Amino acid sequence: MSQVEKKAGLLRRTSSSKKPLKEKVVLMYDEIFAKEDPAKNNPRFWDELFLMKVNLEYLESKLESVNGEEVQRIQDNINSLFHHCVQALGEEHQIKVVNALQTLCALFRGVHQKNKSASGFDIINMLMGFDKAEQRMKDLMERLDSLLCGDSSESLKSLCLKLLLCLVTVTDNISQNTILEYVMINSIFEAILQILSDPSSRGQHGYDSVVLLALLVNYRKYESVNPYIVKLSIVDDEPTLDGMGVVLHQALTEYNRQYKDKEEENQGGFFSTLTSMVGSMFIADVDEKLSVQTNEAILLALYEAVHLNRNFITVLAQSHPEIDIAVTPTTPTPTTPTTPLGTTPPSLDVMNSPELPLDPNLQTSNLLITFLKYASIVMQDTKDEHRLNSARLCLIILTCIAEDQYADAFLHDDNINFRVSLHRMPMRHRKKAPGKNIPSRPLVCAVLDLMVEFIVTHMMKDFPMDLYLRCVQIIHKLLCYQKKCRIRLHYTWRELWSALINLLKFLLSNETTLLAKHNIFHLALLVVNLFNMFITYGDTFLPTSNSYDELYYEIVRMHQVFDNLYCMVLRVSTNTGQWKEAASKVTHGLVNIRAIINHFNPKIESYAAVNHISQLSEEQVLEVVRSNYDTLTLKLQDGLDQFERYSEQPKEAAFFKELVRSISLNVRKNVSLNTLSQDVLLKEFSTIS
Repeated sequence: MSQVEKKAGLLRRTSSSKKPLKEKVVLMYDEIFAKEDPAKNNPRFWDELFLMKVNLEYLESKLESVNGEEVQRIQDNINSLFHHCVQALGEEHQIKVVNALQTLCALFRGVHQKNKSASGFDIINMLMGFDKAEQRMKDLMERLDSLLCGDSSESLKSLCLKLLLCLVTVTDNISQNTILEYVMINSIFEAILQILSDPSSRGQHGYDSVVLLALLVNYRKYESVNPYIVKLSIVDDEPTLDGMGVVLHQALTEYNRQYKDKEEENQGGFFSTLTSMVGSMFIADVDEKLSVQTNEAILLALYEAVHLNRNFITVLAQSHPEIDIAVTPTTPTPTTPTTPLGTTPPSLDVMNSPELPLDPNLQTSNLLITFLKYASIVMQDTKDEHRLNSARLCLIILTCIAEDQYADAFLHDDNINFRVSLHRMPMRHRKKAPGKNIPSRPLVCAVLDLMVEFIVTHMMKDFPMDLYLRCVQIIHKLLCYQKKCRIRLHYTWRELWSALINLLKFLLSNETTLLAKHNIFHLALLVVNLFNMFITYGDTFLPTSNSYDELYYEIVRMHQVFDNLYCMVLRVSTNTGQWKEAASKVTHGLVNIRAIINHFNPKIESYAAVNHISQLSEEQVLEVVRSNYDTLTLKLQDGLDQFERYSEQPKEAAFFKELVRSISLNVRKNVSLNTLSQDVLLKEFSTIS
């Protein structure tokens, strides 16, 4: 029996000599795939077809099995099927609309699967006829728009969005999907905004809407004017932007909650007993399993909103009650057993949860806090390319935030403090930090904590250079804002200085290995210039004069690292080679750090000798530092508070192209036609008169 026949829906078997009977809808599909016009002998053929329950698998597999010659023969019938599907969307009979939507899904997918190598124009021609395509797609988009914006049932709206997601993701590379030209011309942007601005429809369809919008924004975004980019960049309607923020916040919160539950599950019971018995050898493996998958579609939607729309920045700061509480779903979203953590939309109960009354004792949260917690999870493990890309996108979003004046003002506002509990990677040499007793601080402290945590935990053989560069640049941009606005942030700066010095130490220890793959001098220069920022402008933004003294103490205490770095860059810059120029920049960058070391070290040694002390305490060293500032001479370095602003094109274009491809494949897999709950839909509509 052929694969197509297996999917034909067997009604019954009689004897072995007789063929099994096929469902009526399957027989009707067979008529469409015959040469004759199916309506020739039965004028009511199309009316009857859309009253039949769709057999999606059979229709798709039939389309996939058609060879080149047959395509020409049955093209008129396929065009006619497409045309009648679009017409059926305007029917009052809801079951016809449901069946037409599902048939269109099968058509789009089946034709693309069969003709992967065909041009977009050939696919359009096979589906609807090239001469009629513009009108057919105009009619389709108008009908989908009216279904999404009208009084249709929620299930029908859901099905419309599934069809659109199906259409957008039929090709691996979204920009090669020529049919989307018609989706650009006949925009459904306003329909998406309407869904997001209404609390009821947002709860039901917000997730699919923001994912759809994120994908549409990425259609040929560098090649032509994409109307979805233009329109998203100028949205200033508060309820709509807030609605988008709520959807993103709830999706990320749900992921964080799932991760926390799994983490607690793994910390209890057998794993906990085993690790306490044999040490922490299993910690990394357990944690790896927890953070395998991320929700990149939601991250992409957040990125596009932050990057394209300046008004959206205000949404990041909107306070919500913290909803880390577990929600017991009454009707969970149907997912397959292998669905990875975080790739499916949150359950409708989470999306529909009413706004809780603000309790003065309840910790409030916002989209930015939720995102920082999410980032602290996905940035823990970057061992494979998929997770590396998720961490990269988190850092790109933080880069955009760190460059925005309004976001910086909010991050540094001393009157708006939060307790942010970031996830920390289990490491053998440090105890797990207690989640409680976290101080309430301006949000910029949480961003800096996240950067320090990343720097400390990713010094490994397979060094994620790109992520380190982004981390250090984010810190630099925040310091530039603090210097410009003279903000004296009460932060544990010594932790940052220590992390940066250890990073330099790591680069020195692994010079040969790292230089085979990376320009380590660029990263070293960025780190050195962070210290130069503190040295040159620290008196304008460090919280107290003691902090400035402590900076000098750390530089003098760890002078060996800076001395070794200087020797290394001097050696490389005096030899001819590809790193000569890059190394010489670091040599110049070290001028003031070396001046501090060469000025204070003799003074400290002299103090120790005069007072007959073999080892000075920190307070004694600080006393020497304070009493010898007057004779220290430093050079004024230009451009320390300047930075290159983020630009997606051309630097990040290849990254986003691959990211969107990955998201598209994932969405296609999860919008499997089996999850459209056909039986539920038909049962619902059978009660509608």
